[in-house]
Amino acid sequence: MNGRREFEQLVAEAVDAPLKGWDFSWLAGRVSGSNPSWSYPELAGELVRGSTSLLDVDTGGGELLASLAPLPARSIAVEGWAPNFPVAQERLVPLGVDVRYAPGVTLPVDERSVDMVLSRHGRLNPDEVARVLMPGGRLLTQQVGSDDCTEINNALEAPEAHASVWNARIAADALTTAGLTVLDVREEWPSFTFYDIGALVYQLRAVPWQVRDFTVGQYEEPLRRIDEHIRTNGEFRVHAHRFLIQARSARTNA
Repeated sequence: MNGRREFEQLVAEAVDAPLKGWDFSWLAGRVSGSNPSWSYPELAGELVRGSTSLLDVDTGGGELLASLAPLPARSIAVEGWAPNFPVAQERLVPLGVDVRYAPGVTLPVDERSVDMVLSRHGRLNPDEVARVLMPGGRLLTQQVGSDDCTEINNALEAPEAHASVWNARIAADALTTAGLTVLDVREEWPSFTFYDIGALVYQLRAVPWQVRDFTVGQYEEPLRRIDEHIRTNGEFRVHAHRFLIQARSARTNA
């Protein structure tokens, strides 16, 4: 099989692969890395076990939240991306989770109604977190920083993914301003490696905000350059940008 056909086959498979929620199992063995040194699921699991009510912001397809079961009797998950919402409902409603559609900035949750807010790679609105947390309630969030995978955009000669800087310092300062006490801050730029061009195409389909105007046709020429780079070097390596923050609301309403 010549190089041209192989490129086209890999890309065609990636374009035809189904997308459902945040299930990235199609990429198994075709990418590696992107995870920071800490384990968000382990940290979240410890906090959930001590919680009586929780909110999971931008739950995706509910994959991570479901993995933390058994969940508190009062558990709410919100999702703002329409394709993910029915996936989250299908997975989480049987576990007793109240799944709510939330495409806007405001969370559809009552004031001071939960003692735990989780947000992994979701929106972080400090004022809304402060509003919904009970006194002494906790926040655990892992965020994707604005430096995330910028090498992809550069290699594709595509616009930047983020219009403004988003990092641990900015997020922690915003949470402090909203009245929360920041307990822990961590930030890393782990390697994220692609082993074939199909894996990159799938990633760009699954995470459409990385290159918002991405189509194979529009970016075929730089995709072929990246494909050649992988054939020569065995990989295309970029860097993720992750930061984690734990915070607590004031212990009284005063």
